[in-house]
Amino acid sequence: MYSIHSPAITLTIAGSEATGGAGAQADLRTFQELGTYGTAALTCIVAYDPADNWNHRLTRVDPTVLANQLEAIQANFSGQLDTVKLGMMGSVETIDVVANALQSQQWKNVVLDPVLICKGQEPGAAQDTDEALKAKLLPLATMTTPNHFEAEQLSGITISNLADLKDAARKIHDESGVAVLAKGGVRLDGPEAVDVFYDGENLEVLGVAKIGNHAVSGAGCSLAAAVTAELAKGRTPLQAAERAKDFVTAGISQRISAATPYDVMWQGGLRKKA
Repeated sequence: MYSIHSPAITLTIAGSEATGGAGAQADLRTFQELGTYGTAALTCIVAYDPADNWNHRLTRVDPTVLANQLEAIQANFSGQLDTVKLGMMGSVETIDVVANALQSQQWKNVVLDPVLICKGQEPGAAQDTDEALKAKLLPLATMTTPNHFEAEQLSGITISNLADLKDAARKIHDESGVAVLAKGGVRLDGPEAVDVFYDGENLEVLGVAKIGNHAVSGAGCSLAAAVTAELAKGRTPLQAAERAKDFVTAGISQRISAATPYDVMWQGGLRKKA
């Protein structure tokens, strides 16, 4: 005999990062660790080049192939899938496909990790992609998780301290209407890695002692994916942000060493040690 299990279902629309440190691979591990059933539609494939200082080699997924992935996922879990995370897009055409897919059904939660200045693009094309993301995906989002650079770009504010980060979070919310988790991380001076949550009513600073002084691969992807998973399970945006912060902090504290210039976060950090 068997029984039907009905975990919350989550979707990531993001790039594949071959080493598993970031992108859809990190998202799917995060979904699994936090008790949701993860699905993924790939927008591009990234393979670092070890012979060229680990720079990105990026291959975009054909828009039709992306549309087919989304059609299959949405049809298979029709009526069950209402929470999605948006990661690296890579092109204006990709953004158009994703926007169309999002508009084809109702969503409770759309978490936008606003990956701006797509690696592997010429400056002009990257700027076009960034503008399309802000024009076509941000208005569909319910929550966004910009890093230091992205928060500056979205708000127009130079972020040098916690007060600036708070102002940026407020401005992004005021202009877009979405809940914001603006990440300061290790970029700001001080003993704590701080992020700011703002939803128009609640402004909360989420701070923990810094673990090293360098960014860790996968932390941003995993934070947004953890928010996505917690929202899918019914937590409020603030509760999801707090849980995601704990998840990422534990993963950074148990990072994996790699030949790349940065270590890799482990999504199993919250597991109880034997």
